Amino acid sequence: MAPNPTPPPEPQDSPDAYVGLDAKSAERRAREHGWSTVRSLPPGAIITMEYRVGRLNFEVRDGRVTRCWKG
Repeated sequence: MAPNPTPPPEPQDSPDAYVGLDAKSAERRAREHGWSTVRSLPPGAIITMEYRVGRLNFEVRDGRVTRCWKG
């Protein structure tokens, strides 16, 4: 049986640092810091809840990040 692959480490970055930024700047910063997937969502969006290493989620209201979390 093949060994389970080891995912790359997540960027050493605090999701709290993105709250309050405009959505485009936040996405650009996240990609510069090494996040492989950046997901912008409206408040209350129905989303899948599986954890994905390297994904950063933004809740965006009126063009600003109001919440940010990993996975």
